[in-house]
Amino acid sequence: MSKQAYEFCFCYRRMFKLRMAEPPEDVVNLFNEYSDNGVMTVEILHKFLVDFQGEEKATLEHAQAIFNSLKHHHVFHRRGLNLDAFFRYLFGDLNPPLAPLGVHHDMNAPLAHYFLYTGHNSYLTGNQLSSASSIEPIIKALRSGVRVIELDLWPNSKRNDVEVYHGGTMTSPVELIKCLEAIKENAFYASDYPVIITFEDHLDSFLQAKVAQMVNKTFGNILFPGMDFSEFPSPEYLKRKILISTNPPKESGDNLKEEEPNEHKIKDFNDISVLTLGDTGESRHSIKDDAQIQQYKMEEEEDEEEEAVIPEYKRLISIHAVKRKGGLENLLKGDSKRVARLSLKEQKLEYAVRTRATDIIRFTQKNLLRVYPKGTRILSSNYDPFIGWAHGAQMVAFNMQGYGKYLWMMQGMFRANGGCGYVKKPDFLLNCGPNNEVFEPSIRRKAKKTLKVKLYMGDGWHLDFHHKHFNQYSPPDFFAKLHVLGVPGDKKKVKTMPIVDQWVPLWNEEFEFPLTVPELALLRIEVRDYNMSRRHDFGGQTCLPVSELQTGIRAIPLYNKKGEKYKYVKLLMSFQF
Repeated sequence: MSKQAYEFCFCYRRMFKLRMAEPPEDVVNLFNEYSDNGVMTVEILHKFLVDFQGEEKATLEHAQAIFNSLKHHHVFHRRGLNLDAFFRYLFGDLNPPLAPLGVHHDMNAPLAHYFLYTGHNSYLTGNQLSSASSIEPIIKALRSGVRVIELDLWPNSKRNDVEVYHGGTMTSPVELIKCLEAIKENAFYASDYPVIITFEDHLDSFLQAKVAQMVNKTFGNILFPGMDFSEFPSPEYLKRKILISTNPPKESGDNLKEEEPNEHKIKDFNDISVLTLGDTGESRHSIKDDAQIQQYKMEEEEDEEEEAVIPEYKRLISIHAVKRKGGLENLLKGDSKRVARLSLKEQKLEYAVRTRATDIIRFTQKNLLRVYPKGTRILSSNYDPFIGWAHGAQMVAFNMQGYGKYLWMMQGMFRANGGCGYVKKPDFLLNCGPNNEVFEPSIRRKAKKTLKVKLYMGDGWHLDFHHKHFNQYSPPDFFAKLHVLGVPGDKKKVKTMPIVDQWVPLWNEEFEFPLTVPELALLRIEVRDYNMSRRHDFGGQTCLPVSELQTGIRAIPLYNKKGEKYKYVKLLMSFQF
């Protein structure tokens, strides 16, 4: 047991013993039950995996692989595992909280039957007003499993090429061709399932034709051809394909309008004195030159006159984005013969679910619903994704540039189904009852099951952090917060007591979470260092889909604020239903 020194009152030093991780009492008792004279053979380990851990498909070969992983450690006994070796296995990488099943959901249903890992303004490196546009966030998103990438298309200054940036702001542009090439090179790094590119198109017909040429040349035969669908194809059918989703080009007499108006676009040149930035009310530049305003106005009128359907561009679009005249109410009637994608701002969805919740669920049984952040989220923050998920919205679009509890929830949801970026929606969001009734998230229901959680201990902070990272004067006082998230009736949060001056906190606390809709529930865990005088310091987090939790005692790796896994920090927990 080593010691650590901390400064105290400038001239004194305090010494603290660094306690090493030791098996909790429950682990000692289990080992005694599943061992013979202090030794656990491979056959007994196999029995433990099946009987206690609930791994019904575990084989002797699986148990032998665990043995082999420990052979080079001094804790391994020639005839089998001793207590220390058993504890090392339980607290190690071969004992994860989620079963390593890979892709195991049915992937042959229509695309509308899945939640899709979706990005918003995928090219931005930081805030929504002044950060740089780059291919790096696109690459990072795709490599982490994101399946829907958003690109805002604008003419360059000479109006002879296409750039990607957040229009009406001070964000710097990146060339569209670079974004397309980055998507092609990284689309199937993390998953073989389809990538959808949503274009927010601010181009004239000349540049639309240029986009069509670039897209076809870049993607070639991995581009899924544009067409109208009465039902979307399945992710399995679309494997290793790239799909384009945007508004179809305007046609004479067409009822379709731009589905996501740019909040920062100059809309009335007769009245404008400043260029506003969405809901923020802030301004970028004053525009006082009447001649310049007239020039803008003339160019816009010329664009409208020249607007024509570009067949090459139209043939790119396999998922049509629409907003029909007559508003949301008419669209939700679902009487169209073709399926499509609708986009709603988060506040619009919040209002719609208060008045038309069941219509939205019926709409999402066949069509795609995309939800995106409101314009005032200039620091690239996010919103509660369950507002969308609980009502069947497939594309809950998030800013991936920052961090925070909502982004951690998003990452947790898409750890399900092997991390492939597609999670099958529960049947109750897809089916109608005998009287055409559908699921209503707001209704209180009886609990289907209860999740019982025991948090034993944590370890690894002394290896991932400097010993004065949390406190200059003593070791940390760690406590843990546990949140179950889902439909309103399932939300619950609890926390442990802080363990004072310990790098290896031993909590041994139990909690119960009744679940009415376990299929949608997430378990979010966060560890912090308790501090009386300021904000509790962050010590790690994770978020796990409850539907895929393995029962038994499990090692839970923690992640930093950016969602990157720590090398050593873990929790030891048990889960039972």
